[in-house]
Amino acid sequence: MTVPPAAPDPSPPPQGPAAPAPAPQRSLRVNTLIVMAGTLGSRLSGIVRQQMVNLFDTSLTDAFAVAVRVPNLLRELLAEGALVNSFIPVYKTLNGADRKRLAQAFSGVLVAVNLLVMALGIFAAPWIVNLLTAANSNVDPALATYLTRLVMPFLMLISLSAVAMGLLNADEHFKESSFAPVAFNLASIAALLLLPNTATWLAFGWLIGGAAQLVVQLPALARFGLLPTPALRRHPALGRVLRQMAPFTLTAGARQVLNVYVTRLLTNSSQFPVGTQTGYANAEALFTMANGLFVVSPVLALFPRFSQHAADRDWRAFRALTVQGLRTTTFFAAPMSALLVALAPYAVSLFNLSRSYEATKFQAGAGILTGWALALVPWAVVTVLLRTFYARERTREAVAVSAAGFVLEVGLYHALVPRLGFLGFGVSTAVSGVLMAGALILMYRRALGFPSREVAGHLGRVVPLAAAAGLVAWGVSLALPKPGFIVPGVLGLALAGGAGLAAYLAGALALRLPEVAGVLRRLGR
Repeated sequence: MTVPPAAPDPSPPPQGPAAPAPAPQRSLRVNTLIVMAGTLGSRLSGIVRQQMVNLFDTSLTDAFAVAVRVPNLLRELLAEGALVNSFIPVYKTLNGADRKRLAQAFSGVLVAVNLLVMALGIFAAPWIVNLLTAANSNVDPALATYLTRLVMPFLMLISLSAVAMGLLNADEHFKESSFAPVAFNLASIAALLLLPNTATWLAFGWLIGGAAQLVVQLPALARFGLLPTPALRRHPALGRVLRQMAPFTLTAGARQVLNVYVTRLLTNSSQFPVGTQTGYANAEALFTMANGLFVVSPVLALFPRFSQHAADRDWRAFRALTVQGLRTTTFFAAPMSALLVALAPYAVSLFNLSRSYEATKFQAGAGILTGWALALVPWAVVTVLLRTFYARERTREAVAVSAAGFVLEVGLYHALVPRLGFLGFGVSTAVSGVLMAGALILMYRRALGFPSREVAGHLGRVVPLAAAAGLVAWGVSLALPKPGFIVPGVLGLALAGGAGLAAYLAGALALRLPEVAGVLRRLGR
């Protein structure tokens, strides 16, 4: 495919006060490795936390999965998504004093909104649970309501933590923010191990983890002079941030419609038995580990640099960074996708610390994870490209595509899940991801000229290599013990997964892919 000549962005980002001369930039490779290391620690400790949760009674963990869905439905809009996608691009255009004043004003608004939403959530918990669960629910509504009220303060904790994380990431201080989720998991694990085995303490363990995630970032904020004092005050750039958030509300709202639909679908006792909600949560933990480590982490490290190139109107560097981001994420996402498709039952076995595991929970987790694994590569492309739009403050285009994609995904769930069962969740997500990626590529191409040849050539090599690696892993797994319990699960991932990964790296080395050289250099250290 021929790449059209580069065109200037027809609507460049509005400029605030002149920014100071930029400080020497940190190595993108170092930043990416720091974020990936933090994500790896977070996801591995998250697996242990989920193992602890699975030791509770299944009826309790099903209700808990519904309860934590409530603050999680809002955290992207009021915390992580709003901060990363709306705040940082504006923050990067300001000078040092204005940055601090904007941080104070923005954090003050977030605190006020979160307090209001938290109070409403506690009061309206019965209606919220009724909205999230089916009429013939396989989840105890009274227990889910009780747990929802207990975990609602988590929204405030995660919002303040996201403010801290966003401020550190905007100035490319990734170490403390990247390892903060590890503190969340370790604190939760300690609480689940030491506190009584009851519904109340299961919820309190979640809150203790949220507090730990915030507290560990405060010393770094103070050290770098970034610690804001939340205040309800005006700032000229605050309006720009809120305007960027307005269209983002559309895509966040569409995603939450999808999440509500999925939760109601999983709680429908005529279609799914007790344990499905917990199986879904187990699959979600594994998928977010792979997606967070190999897709979100590199993109998170690249986003401040995307925003800086956009503020400087350096579109040549912006396009080069786009290629780098797409190559890096898909190089890692492709083999992980193939290996999870081949070895999903072994991966889900990690949550079963006892041989007497519940078959429903295991089958639901394995089936859902297999389908979701198919979506890793298209969603890697979507994740990178969305950040290129947010960095240029072209939020409306990005969120229009995102909202349409999530609405389509709801329709696909409705059509495919009854026919394909658990696999239908992932197939729907993969189809939606492919269509969203195509739309974003066309829009990027019209504005800046998309590097189609480089990206297509790269995907044409890594995807077949990944498929071959998945076949190798599947072949090796046939000679191994059946999955279900944690011991054969670890064995299958180590032997079959290791064989598949070795095959992928060998093929990448034979094709002289530049990404594999960096991997081998680090393995040799």
